[in-house]
Amino acid sequence: MRIVIAGGHGKIALRLERLLAERGDSPVGLIRNPDHADDVRAAGAEPVVIDLESTTVTQLAERLMGADAVVFAAGAGPGSGAARKETVDRAAASLLADAASLAGVRRYVMVSAISVDEGPPSDAEPVWEAYVNAKRAADDDIRGRDEQLDWTILRPGGLTEEPGTGRVRLASKLERATVPRDDVAAVIVAVLDEPATFGHVWELVSGETPITEAVRAAVT
Repeated sequence: MRIVIAGGHGKIALRLERLLAERGDSPVGLIRNPDHADDVRAAGAEPVVIDLESTTVTQLAERLMGADAVVFAAGAGPGSGAARKETVDRAAASLLADAASLAGVRRYVMVSAISVDEGPPSDAEPVWEAYVNAKRAADDDIRGRDEQLDWTILRPGGLTEEPGTGRVRLASKLERATVPRDDVAAVIVAVLDEPATFGHVWELVSGETPITEAVRAAVT
């Protein structure tokens, strides 16, 4: 499969690219900074330089032609202000969906965040509030695109650099907990492989169930 990943130099994306490349898929990493191209190549993916905050839907759709799926794994990242939570975490996710539809790519996997439907706590600092609101708005947008996209939304808990265990919990609602980025990437691969995951929103944390079994159980 040819899988185009927005946020192609991110920590989850690089792991995902390696997993896909190792099994013979053709991952493509969309990156804003051309200096990141070598890292994306080293992960086994094709780097494509495009700024999701300034490109047009037509320009982005051209980069998606021939893809079997797109994955939104982009984010404004630590240190960014509230404005970039809106332009990246919300607007870029919607732009990718628009471009996928224009390019005829139905499969869309969104990497979101746990508990965003609850909104930010009343005492949240402004940037965190903006982040949660942006992720919630992006998820709401994607959930409204059933006619254009075969979407799945994954909402990981707190992300860690611990080695993956290959075992997770996956459900529509879970208590807050952590999960290694390794396992998030592996769950994305399993979701891409299972058509029955279309139209589902799942929270994801570490657990005891092997990833493939967890995904299959979640769709039954």
